[in-house]
Amino acid sequence: MRIPGGVEWALHCCVVLTTSSQPVPAARLAELHDVSGSYLAKQLQALSRAGLVRSTQGKSGGYALTRDPGTITVLDVVEAVAGTGPAFVCTEVRQRGPVAAPASACTLPCTIARAMAAAETAWREVLAAVTIADLTRDIDAGPGPQVLNGIRAWLTAQDD
Repeated sequence: MRIPGGVEWALHCCVVLTTSSQPVPAARLAELHDVSGSYLAKQLQALSRAGLVRSTQGKSGGYALTRDPGTITVLDVVEAVAGTGPAFVCTEVRQRGPVAAPASACTLPCTIARAMAAAETAWREVLAAVTIADLTRDIDAGPGPQVLNGIRAWLTAQDD
C-alpha cells in the first residue's frame, strides 16, 4: 500500500502548528518545508475539511490546529488527506475464469481479502494510537528541542 506524499506534509504541518500560538500562513509553511505553496494548500484544505485545522483570514491569518494535539491522531491526518476508504478492495477473483467458484460457494471473504483486512486493521490501530502530541514529543526526545525551538524562532522572526 502506498500512502500519498501529501500525508507526510500534512503531518509535518500539524507538528509545526503546535509550535505557534498564532495562526501560520500557508505560504510560511510552504517556505519552511521548501514545497510548492499550491501543493501544500491542498493538504491544508483537506485538513480543514476534516476539521483538524482552521483557517483565519487577514493580516494575522493562517492555519491553526482546532483541537489539542493530543487528540489528533496520525490516522485522522491520513484519512483527511488520503480518504477513509479501504486500502484493498476484493474483486472476487475466485469467481472468474474457467474454474470460477459459484457465488453460492463464496459466502465468506476469501483468504486474501481476510489477510488484507487484518493488515489494514493493524496499521489503522497503530496510526490511531499515535497523536500529533506524540510526534512532537518524539522530535523533542530525538533530534532535541532545538528543532522545534528553531522552527518557533523562525516563525516568530518572520512575523516581525
